[in-house]
Parts: sequence; structure tokens; C-alpha cells
Amino acid sequence: MRMRWVTTFAASAFLIAAGWGSAAARRQSPPPASKFKLTTNAFSDGGRIPTRFSCVDPKADSPRLAWSNPPAGTMSFAVIMHDVDTAPRQGTMDVTHWIFWNVPASATSLPAGIKPGTSPDGIRQGKNIRQVDGYLPVCPPPGSFPHHYIIEMYALNTELDLAAGSTRMELLKAMDGHVIGESAYVGRFGR
Repeated sequence: MRMRWVTTFAASAFLIAAGWGSAAARRQSPPPASKFKLTTNAFSDGGRIPTRFSCVDPKADSPRLAWSNPPAGTMSFAVIMHDVDTAPRQGTMDVTHWIFWNVPASATSLPAGIKPGTSPDGIRQGKNIRQVDGYLPVCPPPGSFPHHYIIEMYALNTELDLAAGSTRMELLKAMDGHVIGESAYVGRFGR
């Protein structure tokens, strides 16, 4: 009788622990990875950015961007490209190289060479660190280690009522509460 009680108790304890364990495992599992993906054919993710997109080339232009699998409900896209390896004036903001928004939800790519101040398909460009609307070529100081340039693409559930020429802080404020997906791509460049 005692043996049957011990066996029943042990089996019950095992089943309870297994049930709790799997419930705990389900609660602690990370959400599935997003399928939303930003890419460029200009350089590999984490790779070296070619000179043609840098201040070394007097004819530098912006890289081509492409993306796939945006989340359901996407109404527009916004992009921020910035150099995370510097803090101008010892501030909290790093160097903004390129911002733009209101990319149509139907779009899947953006061609290379978008000129400052232009707005293809209603896309609005904003101010980079030099206060120019458009792409600022990558340009770390000579002799510095390669800087990391992050291109972040945001899927938004709205189009933004934000004027061309706005700043990165204004863009971030306008996007707040509307981001339903994000993807990033990194390039490195040193001189």
C-alpha cells in the first residue's frame, strides 16, 4: 500500500512538474522572428560599404534598398540611417546620415542615387547632421577605426503628416505609437 502511494505521488508530482515546466517554457519563449527584412545589393549585412557611397567619392550617392515581408497593416515605411560610433558635442544623439518617410506600402525597393531634396513617389526626406534634406555619404575621420552605419526601416500603420525637411527627432516623435515592424541592416566604413 505504501509503495502504491509513493508511486502515485511520484507520478502525480512528475505530471504536475512537466505541465508547469511546459507552461513556463511557453511563457518564456521569445516571439517568433519577424519575416520583415531590409536588404541592399550594395554591400553585405555587416560588410564594408563601398567607396562610391562615401565622402571619398565626389560623386557619392545613396545605396539601393529593398525589403520584403512587411507586417500586415503596413500603410507606409520610414528609414533612418545613422553612424553609431560617434556622439557629436558629447550628446546622446549620434550622426544622422539619411532620413525619409512616407514610402508607399506597395513599394518593395528604392533605387540608388536618390538626390537630396527630391521626393520620388511622395517620399519625404529630412535633415541629416549637416542640415541638408537627403543622403549624407558615410565619412568617418581619417585614420579612425571603421564606423558602423545602421539603416533602420520601420513599417508604420499610418502615413506621417510631417513636412519634408523635418529632423530625426521630429520623425521619431511622429512615428511613436505607429511602428508595427522594424528591420535593420549594418555597413562598416573606415578611412
